[in-house]
Amino acid sequence: MKNVCNEEELHRARIKSALAAMPDDDKIGEMSARFKAISEPSRLKILLALEGGELCVDHIVEAVGGNQSAVSHQLKTLKDNKIVKSRRAGKKILYSVSDGHVMAMIELSKEHLNCDE
Repeated sequence: MKNVCNEEELHRARIKSALAAMPDDDKIGEMSARFKAISEPSRLKILLALEGGELCVDHIVEAVGGNQSAVSHQLKTLKDNKIVKSRRAGKKILYSVSDGHVMAMIELSKEHLNCDE
């Protein structure tokens, strides 16, 4: 009987710890939106292209394929989710990654591709 009590106390402590570490619902929504934004293959390809530094839309299209309109649409989604940013350089708009944490997640995911676990 004592084992059951200790296990129950352990589980209660884990629940308390999980609740203390849990972000509020707004933050959970933000996290979910970012995961959703990077989970779409063409947006992920854009981020991988931007990994090396800023590029204009034409160069992003060249790096990832597709057409300018589709890439621009995906860039807007990434900007809306604060994952990429843009700046004007003369007549060109240059895009770059604004959230290094997202790139760290992508790098970890790339490493995981080679994991046999």
